[in-house]
Amino acid sequence: MIGFYDYTVVLTYLSLLSACTGIVVSLAGPGHPYIGTFFLLVCGLCDAFDGKVARHKKDRTSQERAFGIQIDSLSDLVAFGVLPVAIGAAMLRWSPIMYWVGANWPHWAYLAVDFGLMAILILFALAALIRLAYFNVTEEERQKTETGARKYYTGMPVTTVSLIFPFIQLLQYIIPADVTLVYFATAVLCGLAFLLPIQIRKPGIRGILLMVAIGAVEFALMLVGRLLR
Repeated sequence: MIGFYDYTVVLTYLSLLSACTGIVVSLAGPGHPYIGTFFLLVCGLCDAFDGKVARHKKDRTSQERAFGIQIDSLSDLVAFGVLPVAIGAAMLRWSPIMYWVGANWPHWAYLAVDFGLMAILILFALAALIRLAYFNVTEEERQKTETGARKYYTGMPVTTVSLIFPFIQLLQYIIPADVTLVYFATAVLCGLAFLLPIQIRKPGIRGILLMVAIGAVEFALMLVGRLLR
């Protein structure tokens, strides 16, 4: 079979499987955005360590390294570009705000609002695609002259949304108001942050463990909130 299947790519493959499951769950039936968010957190956990696991193998060939870069970005596009879109689309189905707009506004106005919000999700996915493609190009060029992992990112990494969007979902359990529009506003800001030419220092092991801890807390709080709801 073509491709590579050793331990260096297992976490990336698991991230993709989790992302696809989250997309299906989010859009199944009436939509289950909060359950889909659990899979987004799992994707973030896998991504936190996939690079370190891959670099642990010192005798990787140039083809294995190039393959790792490509599948990591392709998986990230699904996990942190498409899955948040599916979650947002599912939230629209449940949104009291959209029910109110549909009941009180003219049909054309409702369609305009719905189209505008869906356009935000589509542009968010496009921004994630551009960010990841740019990373691939610059990473391939960097590896020709440097060894080891990079120290800075240009633009906000798309993986950051694995902590940002679950936090927005948690707000739904804290405040009585519908947070759907907050989710979409956050998607706009994240999409812009993907493309801004800002330098962000890559976190070390302590930073990674801190983010994993934050994700674990978010997962636990969402689970408790879901069980008590």
